[in-house]
Amino acid sequence: MTNPRPPLTGRDAAGAGALLLAVNLGCAGLGAGLGAVVGALVPLLLTGFLIGFFVGIAVVAKRFRNL
Repeated sequence: MTNPRPPLTGRDAAGAGALLLAVNLGCAGLGAGLGAVVGALVPLLLTGFLIGFFVGIAVVAKRFRNL
């Protein structure tokens, strides 16, 4: 029986890490921007960073589901 899935490579791991980091920093930046408007920069930056971590995991899981 042949294995239908290709083996994982370092390129796959690097892509997943870069995607996770990009989503995390994007959400943190969005939180910081919103926080700057309302006057609560640090709390909303940290909240965006935390939310971005979980959203990033979901995005990576969806993107690399077939691997």
